[in-house]
Amino acid sequence: RSCSALTTAPEILATTAGHNSCYVMFSGCSKLTKSPDLRITKFTTNSYSLGYMFENCSSLKTAPALPATELTANCYYRMFKGCASLTAAPELLATTLADYCYYGMFEDCSALTTAPTLPATTLAKGCYYGMFSDCTSLQVAPALPATELAMACYYMMFSYCSSLTSAPALPATTLQETCYAYMFRHCTSLASAPALPATTLAPGCYEYMFEECDSLTVAPELPATTLAYSCYLHMFHYCKSLTTAPALPATTLAEGCYSYMFY
Repeated sequence: RSCSALTTAPEILATTAGHNSCYVMFSGCSKLTKSPDLRITKFTTNSYSLGYMFENCSSLKTAPALPATELTANCYYRMFKGCASLTAAPELLATTLADYCYYGMFEDCSALTTAPTLPATTLAKGCYYGMFSDCTSLQVAPALPATELAMACYYMMFSYCSSLTSAPALPATTLQETCYAYMFRHCTSLASAPALPATTLAPGCYEYMFEECDSLTVAPELPATTLAYSCYLHMFHYCKSLTTAPALPATTLAEGCYSYMFY
């Protein structure tokens, strides 16, 4: 169904993108080794402007510069999904994010070893959802300085990053629903967990966060005294090397709060 023999992409001169402007444009062009330069600095609608643009371009070795500093919902949705030859991500300059803007952007980029800096301090709903999921060569995660989180902002961000050995600091003390859910799921080389300083939790905030982290031996301190629905659900599920559990100081429990926590 795709132009699987295409080796060269045409130049794209536009500086503004709108609804589905480049959606699935080169998807499946498995012989494309270089992307066209992208000059787009403005997105006009909340849509999938560059969604799936280079999906499964398995020979793509370099990504284009992405100069936009203000994003819209879903603008880079799974843009490079399945680009198995991509080793470095482009610089991401945006400090104002939008809902699901980076959703699955580098999902299944199995050769990616270098992640971009993520400077935003205020996040949006699902903004980093699955961003590096299945990046099996990624060893170092980018710093995550944000202190203002949003619902599902880090959901599955590094899930199945099997080479990731350490986690970034997570400084936020005010959490949102499912903000860290599945964040490090199946990070089988992760040897240490980040500090989790929040004392008041949100529904599902830590659910499945470290599921199947086979190398994790010590759980982080969990100082929270105000719990929420399913806050720790499956948090350490199948962490086969875990020998030390954290203290749990809460005296009032919530529905499903510890359900399957160490199962």
